[in-house]
Amino acid sequence: MMNIGTYLLLACGVFWSLTYVLLIKRGFQDKTCGMPLVALCANISWEFIFSFVHPHSPPQLWVNIIWFTLDVIILFQFLYFGQSLFAKKAQKLFYPMFVLTLVTSFCCVFFISYEFNDWSGAYTAFGQNLMMSILFIDMLLRRNTLLGQSIFIALSKMIGTTFASIGFYIANPTRRGSLLLLFLYSAIFVFDLIYIMMVAIKLKQTRNPQVGVIQ
Repeated sequence: MMNIGTYLLLACGVFWSLTYVLLIKRGFQDKTCGMPLVALCANISWEFIFSFVHPHSPPQLWVNIIWFTLDVIILFQFLYFGQSLFAKKAQKLFYPMFVLTLVTSFCCVFFISYEFNDWSGAYTAFGQNLMMSILFIDMLLRRNTLLGQSIFIALSKMIGTTFASIGFYIANPTRRGSLLLLFLYSAIFVFDLIYIMMVAIKLKQTRNPQVGVIQ
């Protein structure tokens, strides 16, 4: 029988799947990729490893495979639309940089899990989640538009990760003393909250005719 921690982790799966679906929808709508390159490569590497190389037990395995499938679509968006996001001088390096980033991300996730014997994937999952939260803020600042992004994506990510943090804490009593995980839970929430506020401010600005048009 599943405990409340497992149900919260499944709720995380639902909200993160929703985040991916919203990213895909907005990406095709805006003809861009809404996920930063490093975050995308880290995500798809984690999902591949814990779906096919060192698979989790169900029901988490099913969630991982769903996430991986959705991330493949986001990866297609990046490869199809992403080159235009690079400066013209850097566009020749687009594919080599992608391959290098993907290989590096895969090795980082695998060897960190191996080094710390963490085949639950917790340290890499929450570590790259924090990285993603920061990269979303950086992406918004660099693009200075809401292309590929939305308040619903930001909210869904924060809710999903909050469920994951609480769920993993409850479901894994042996990890409750981990100061690193507690730090990651808290830091992700803070940066997600900052990102939501930034998106809300940008949305308000773009809807104000005195500031600009809707992006």
